[in-house]
Amino acid sequence: MSWFILVIAGLLEIGWAIGLKYTDGFTKLWPTVGTVMSLVASFLLLGIALKTLPVGTAYAIWVGIGAVGTALLGILLFGESTDILKLVSLGLICAGIVGLKLTHA
Repeated sequence: MSWFILVIAGLLEIGWAIGLKYTDGFTKLWPTVGTVMSLVASFLLLGIALKTLPVGTAYAIWVGIGAVGTALLGILLFGESTDILKLVSLGLICAGIVGLKLTHA
């Protein structure tokens, strides 16, 4: 169950990272509220997952999910670049996430 909670925490990290763009510097109320709620929920779920998962592994996976998801949504929503080095780098982060999961017995 901790792994599932960690994945949800990572997905919520994507939500608050993308939400920051929509807050327009925290000048728009509802995007700001949604961003803050997503941030708090993400941290709470990460904390719950850390009850049973190693901190280094869980944190790296949480950040990796957030980084890859945010970068992909940046490409889809904001037209950010899709050069090959960027895509390969995101693939390497995904490989690292899988590797960390596989090394945890």
